[in-house]
Amino acid sequence: MVLPSRYVSVAIACPPDRVYAYASDPSHLPEWAAGLSGSITNENGTWVAESPMGRITIAFVPQNPYGVLDHTVTLPSGEKVLNPMRVVPNGDGSEVCFTLFRRPGMSDAEFETDADMVARDLEKLKTILES
Repeated sequence: MVLPSRYVSVAIACPPDRVYAYASDPSHLPEWAAGLSGSITNENGTWVAESPMGRITIAFVPQNPYGVLDHTVTLPSGEKVLNPMRVVPNGDGSEVCFTLFRRPGMSDAEFETDADMVARDLEKLKTILES
């Protein structure tokens, strides 16, 4: 089954290496990712956060020179949600690209809300990195 998806991106007036260094550090997530309730901890190598859905874990791909920030979020139900994310050069700055997949059973309204939340998170990331 192929899931519907939405591509959400933001241009950031900041070099890709700086954007990648900041965004790839899970300890920064509460500063720009609204789905976290302001706390994230590393528990024996696993990043754990509180979310509106409850306790979640977040696992990023290993550090890499390609700007890949893919991460898997494990929900309280045990469901794993892949979040493909990239930082790519855009002129003197960067483009941060996020692919949002519509999970099975998600309504049109829920998918739109999810997309809006991702866009707001990326705008917050932009604000932080451009200040």
